[in-house]
Amino acid sequence: MHSTRPLNSARRRAVMGSTAAAALLLTGCGADVATDGKKSEKATVKRCGEPVEYTVPKRTVAYEGGSADKLFSLGLTDHVYGYVMPPANPPVKESPWASEYAKVKKLSDDLLNKEVVVDAKADFVVAGWNSGFSDQRGITPEILDKLKIQSFMHTESCYNYPKHPEKKKPFEALYTDLERLGKIFKVEEKSKKVVDDLRQREKAVSAKAPKGDPVPVFLYDSGTDQPFTAGNQVPPNDIIEKAGGKNVFSDLDQRWTQVNWESVTKSEPEVVIILDYGDKPAKKKIDFLKKSPQTRELPAVKKNNFFILDYNEGISGPRNIDGLEKFGKYLRNLDR
Repeated sequence: MHSTRPLNSARRRAVMGSTAAAALLLTGCGADVATDGKKSEKATVKRCGEPVEYTVPKRTVAYEGGSADKLFSLGLTDHVYGYVMPPANPPVKESPWASEYAKVKKLSDDLLNKEVVVDAKADFVVAGWNSGFSDQRGITPEILDKLKIQSFMHTESCYNYPKHPEKKKPFEALYTDLERLGKIFKVEEKSKKVVDDLRQREKAVSAKAPKGDPVPVFLYDSGTDQPFTAGNQVPPNDIIEKAGGKNVFSDLDQRWTQVNWESVTKSEPEVVIILDYGDKPAKKKIDFLKKSPQTRELPAVKKNNFFILDYNEGISGPRNIDGLEKFGKYLRNLDR
């Protein structure tokens, strides 16, 4: 996975016009976004731990599938100008919202940068901290503020955001994002419905989780000299725990992070989750684990207990719950 992880002047279009011009009705995906002259287009919503005043965006740029999926799930296609999709992200045609992706522009197949946002005349950018927004690449909320371009960060990525950190468990961070985006775009009822549905699906999986000691699970993202894995600040940690397993690196208060093979060996995982994405296919990772002297004797490898998690089920977005349902079913059928 790229993005966060070690990896992986513009004018805003006028948002406020006359009261009548400001009123709009979004029919795409069944969500209504409207102002009637009595309601303000402004809303104060947290961006990580920082309260920020937003006006309803009309020209949004989304970075990666998780950002776009959140917007599409809320019925906001008409407010999305385009998306930036790095090589790691699987093809958008595989998305449950493939028809919505087809209605907007693909702006780049590289990492998020300021130029693509400015060229798009964006008035809103959705991405994660250090997974999209980046000091090193010169695109941060602070920089965009100076350009009068609004921005929103995934709460899941906020735990170490400078000056304004915010820490929530990954699934709660997902629900928080959907609720906050609902406020920004004035679709609170739609966001409540979406969040309620996701919560119910989550609870249904948890209720059926296998009893007894949780299954020790190692998530393998990438890396041969040292493995890249999931700490407790990313969605796979919640996917594993809610399904009835235990992330063997759940004590690491980090997002995507590097560990050593000795610690993996010591943890004796009974299941390995393979994070599957475009430029690092799952089959090659499994072949490596089966051949490497450091991993071929792991209980999970010897029993061929591999579960493949799609990239967009592993990064913050509505498809996290798809991943949870699939992994929950896998653990319920696991022969221990």
